[in-house]
Amino acid sequence: MRKGERTREAILERAVILFNQKGYANASMSDIMEATGLQKGGIYNHFKSKEELAVEAFEYGFQITGKAMLRYIQGRTQPLDRLKGFIEFFIEYGMHPPVMGGCILLNTALEADDTNPVLYERARQAMESWRDLLRRTIRRGIAQGQLRDTLNTEALISLIISTLEGSIMMSKLYNDVTHIEYAVEFLLQHIEHSVNV
Repeated sequence: MRKGERTREAILERAVILFNQKGYANASMSDIMEATGLQKGGIYNHFKSKEELAVEAFEYGFQITGKAMLRYIQGRTQPLDRLKGFIEFFIEYGMHPPVMGGCILLNTALEADDTNPVLYERARQAMESWRDLLRRTIRRGIAQGQLRDTLNTEALISLIISTLEGSIMMSKLYNDVTHIEYAVEFLLQHIEHSVNV
């Protein structure tokens, strides 16, 4: 990796934490300079604007999160087991998020919905990648006879993601990961008793 590429990655590593903890709108250029140890010109040498840095930092953070999730479900070949792995990942995700500051997708979606349309759209695309992963897994489970063929795939996807993301919000509000544990236990029981064949 060249020096310029290393510098660019170092900026992203620090900026993603800053943005995830402080928010994109609240993080000033002074904050970014302090976090990266670079002057404004050094940052703008790699990113045209704060908005470009924000979008790329989000993508960088979401990739880190995605890799953590994939490592967690790696080796689970059966669709039902992969579905359970996706859900169980959130206990680890809630206690030790891959990006300091909590769920980067939840934080970004909540902040950017009215303030930053580019970042908001990127958060929607990221969520769609999770929905696609679940959709493929559930459809394979139905095709292989592990999940009921009458299952409403989209409803199950919505239930899983909404429950897990809501539990992260509750855990942050009350500083108590028990809310994530409740959500994971509920979803695993739901899959075991309601959608499983």
